[in-house]
Amino acid sequence: MGKRIISRRRGSGTGTYRSPSHRHHGPVYHPAPNVVGEGKVLRIVPAPGRTAPVAEVAAPDGGTVRVLATAGLATGDAIAFQQGKVDRGSILPLGTIPDGTLVSNLEVKPFDGGRLVRSAGASALVVAHTAKEVTVQLPSGAFKQFLPTCRAQVGAVGGGGRRERPIIKAGKKVWATRSLARAAFKVRGVAMNPVNHPFGGGAHQHVGRPSTVSSGTWPGAKVGRFSRSTRKKRARQQRGSV
Repeated sequence: MGKRIISRRRGSGTGTYRSPSHRHHGPVYHPAPNVVGEGKVLRIVPAPGRTAPVAEVAAPDGGTVRVLATAGLATGDAIAFQQGKVDRGSILPLGTIPDGTLVSNLEVKPFDGGRLVRSAGASALVVAHTAKEVTVQLPSGAFKQFLPTCRAQVGAVGGGGRRERPIIKAGKKVWATRSLARAAFKVRGVAMNPVNHPFGGGAHQHVGRPSTVSSGTWPGAKVGRFSRSTRKKRARQQRGSV
């Protein structure tokens, strides 16, 4: 009897492949829209479950909120909520942020807390404003339109140099990726046994069959490169029309 491939086993969410909950500080999103005014950064704390550091800020209403720490943010800095100066760390509506400003942690819908551009070192660029929408260039280079009431954090996300630090040994990478619920290393399918992967086994390491599969293939055999017949058909039609 065959076994499930590693991607399916990880997707089932068992404890072996789940990020340890005790390493997380909890969800980090923009505060509620009724938090208006200026807050003060109390401290910058590391967050093992995410790539970016987290800042604890004294909110204007007397409470404490956690936000993503932007590059250059330090203890004692002031952060504006909803309205105020356009400075690093401030959380403002996109309609009030001028063109050419780097932003991060963008909201897709107003007051959803921030969904886009949240990884370490990432940033988006405010390109243009109209009466109904704000155009932002995402890190991928794509342009996306947002409502002016969607909030964003001014500045790039902190921790941008994390990839420049060498890991040195395998054990460090295992523990670092475990907090992110990722696999430290990826074993090739042809290096496995036939019971573990459709590409496994054989006298030497080779796939032994076409490595492209259709989109309708059952999940246990959906490995290698996906080749959708609709794309091939469209490409043939385009070549024939030329």
